[in-house]
Amino acid sequence: MIKRIISIFCALLVICGMFAVSLTDVNAKESDSIQIDGSYLTLRDTSTGYTNGGVVTRGEHLMDGECSITKAGRGRIYVYASTTADHTVDYIATVIYVDRYNQETETWGQIDYWQVEDHNTYFVSTSKSFAVDRGYFYRVHADHVAGMKAEYPYEEATSLTDGIWID
Repeated sequence: MIKRIISIFCALLVICGMFAVSLTDVNAKESDSIQIDGSYLTLRDTSTGYTNGGVVTRGEHLMDGECSITKAGRGRIYVYASTTADHTVDYIATVIYVDRYNQETETWGQIDYWQVEDHNTYFVSTSKSFAVDRGYFYRVHADHVAGMKAEYPYEEATSLTDGIWID
């Protein structure tokens, strides 16, 4: 009976030790992340950014916006962005930028951008999948715009993702 209790105790001790080591490893990876121009360089498969960013950006017309980047296979990414207004507005748009991180200069460089806009609606979105050079970090940031013609300039906000490694 004593051998059985000691055996169970040792098994629990080993399991608790493995759990503690795995938690320590996860915390170390998160704290060692490098942040460049607002984006962390990560090894995740996807990253999403929102307009709020901890600050209330909701205005009279613009409700929110988001952008995301996802690995879509070897050397491919899928990019998405959307803008939502509180109500039907005269003008709504999303401008999306795709950046690649240059490790030599430690800066982000724009490799692509496009815009989608619409009139007399409350929502607009865009997405695109394309091939990119492997061995780099990529991120997305977007400008979200909404407003009424009589109240120019329009309300604007930005969203930003972290950088994801594409292999």
